[in-house]
Amino acid sequence: MRLNFSHKLKTHPLLAVFAIALILAGAAVALVSCGSNTSMPGSGMGSATVSISDPPSCAAPSGDFMHVYITIRSVQAHISTAADDNSPGWQELAPQLVSQPKQVDLLNLPANGACLLAQLGSTSSLPVGDYQQIRLLLLANAAPSGPVPASNACAKLGQVFNCVDRNNNFATLDLSSQANTGLKVPAGQIVGGPIRVMPGQSVDINVDFNTCASLVPLPNGDFRLRPTLTAGQISPNTTGISGQVVDSVSLQPIAGALVALEQADGGNIDRISRQASTDANGQFNFCPLPTGAMFDVIVDAVNSSGAVAYNATVVLNVPGGTALGAVQLVKETGQATGPGILQGFVTAVNGTTGASIDAAMSAFQVISLSGGGSRSITVPLEKTSLQKSTPLLAVQSSSSCPAGSPTGAFCAQYTLVVPASNPDVGAFAAGKITYTAPAAGDVRYTVEAKATVPMSNNTPICSPSTQSTNLDTNGVTLKVTLGNTTTVNRLDFSGCT
Repeated sequence: MRLNFSHKLKTHPLLAVFAIALILAGAAVALVSCGSNTSMPGSGMGSATVSISDPPSCAAPSGDFMHVYITIRSVQAHISTAADDNSPGWQELAPQLVSQPKQVDLLNLPANGACLLAQLGSTSSLPVGDYQQIRLLLLANAAPSGPVPASNACAKLGQVFNCVDRNNNFATLDLSSQANTGLKVPAGQIVGGPIRVMPGQSVDINVDFNTCASLVPLPNGDFRLRPTLTAGQISPNTTGISGQVVDSVSLQPIAGALVALEQADGGNIDRISRQASTDANGQFNFCPLPTGAMFDVIVDAVNSSGAVAYNATVVLNVPGGTALGAVQLVKETGQATGPGILQGFVTAVNGTTGASIDAAMSAFQVISLSGGGSRSITVPLEKTSLQKSTPLLAVQSSSSCPAGSPTGAFCAQYTLVVPASNPDVGAFAAGKITYTAPAAGDVRYTVEAKATVPMSNNTPICSPSTQSTNLDTNGVTLKVTLGNTTTVNRLDFSGCT
């Protein structure tokens, strides 16, 4: 039997009043539910534990930094890719942080080979769904109106809760709106796709902070945070990807080699997801890794003096949980010694007026794939005692503009220390790596700059927001040779509103 409810409302006024009251009550409940980030446990709830990791490549003694401190006051997730800073529905993953913010040293290596840098918290009241975004909210560098961490390593700088330490010299790590809007991990940076929360089940979520790709140096000696994050669902039993970097001839370990885990983007370019440097025994270990994830492993090295450099070695399609064993690097040989140096300028204008941008620099080499075709890899940027790579630039002044720059432009110069040889490509199977000889001929590169709004959460700026070149200043294909500097064709950004 079908009940014609609308007819009964018309013929019974009291019933109509009662129905309207029910509807209004239901709406009030819905408003209360939508305005909160927490819910009571029930059949529609799951649990989550959230952690943070960072295998740093810029930590002393191999790098310039002893400590990088950030203070986290909230970790949140959202099921919509379209959710913005003010959208309702952000869910707390670590409600403990709201009353007790946690200060984390991003360069503090976990003890006894452990994977996690820190456990941030957990919740047993997470609504089910596929979570597409994650964000970390930091405590602002100002007089706080709410809770503060139990201890503050940045206290010598005053009301500062985010800072860096370079050889016992502390400097403020500047934030913008990130304290309020959060450090974002958008859908494209959640490895393995959305994080699925099922009724009555628990998930482990890890946020990986690529600290060394997130620090923009400023003229006053401070640093600005340009966050580079990934996240994913992990298994507590996954050991990650590990190995030892050795010289291909002597088989001796190479300390301080750079190791990157990379995945191809939509343009068939391998982008760095995580990067670390090898320890005194040449060993590395990336963990935890998102469940089911597969990476290309790219390694290069140069000693501190720059006299000994190695080519980049690529090991393709390495699944999480793999112990690679010995990864061999081939020493570059020739009449000259040392890596190659790429130098150039980035400029930015809005019309004929200089524009301030942050520019993230990358260097690509092309490798051939065994099944045919090719792929560009991002080469980990090295440094020597004489030359340091500058992967992040603050373009905010016209004082250093070279001749021929666009009228009114702001400019900044970059240096990229790279291998002066073609990559060695290996395939991992049955517990060993089989290498193919590096390609003969010229060592060619492409240089890319990505422009973002300073003091933003990596918001693109300029039209287009990415510029690349494979030419030098003479208009000739960009080539690198041992121990020499190659000047790269200028990268000009316009329409930077």
